[in-house]
Amino acid sequence: MADEIINRVANSKLVTLDLEDYYPSGKRVLFDIKDWLFEGFVLREKDFRQHVSDYDWSQHKDEYVALTCSTDAIIPGWAYMLLSINLDAYTKKVIVGDLEQLETSVYQDIIHKLDVSEFEGKPIIIKGCSNKPVPQNAYIMLSNKLKPIARSIMYGEACSSVPLYKNKK
Repeated sequence: MADEIINRVANSKLVTLDLEDYYPSGKRVLFDIKDWLFEGFVLREKDFRQHVSDYDWSQHKDEYVALTCSTDAIIPGWAYMLLSINLDAYTKKVIVGDLEQLETSVYQDIIHKLDVSEFEGKPIIIKGCSNKPVPQNAYIMLSNKLKPIARSIMYGEACSSVPLYKNKK
């Protein structure tokens, strides 16, 4: 009689957290203002305000937007504030930066609101590979949030995880 195969991972108290499961839907957009600058380098207030006034902001409905300037122009803070004020009615989030900074900011909000009480005293694996652009900073934020309550934290998959933290209680 052959021995029965027992899936010890499925029967364990091990909890797998996949940040990809929390990835919010919505298009990510890099909004470059260089074309709204004189010769790509000088922000002329009157011209800039005209571009803002003429632009159809509704095309960014339900998007996540990263405002940037790809030239070496010096952009005054009020310019990004003005763009953000116009985008606010349509977008899910607006930041100044690149797309990775945008994803980090999105995940920062998600992880901050995440109720981790159900993971108290449990061994946790934070799943590593994802098909969506989960920023590295999200993994750091999640592990720091879990550390005070988790029995242990590992990274990877149940079959090949890397131990990161073990509560010494």
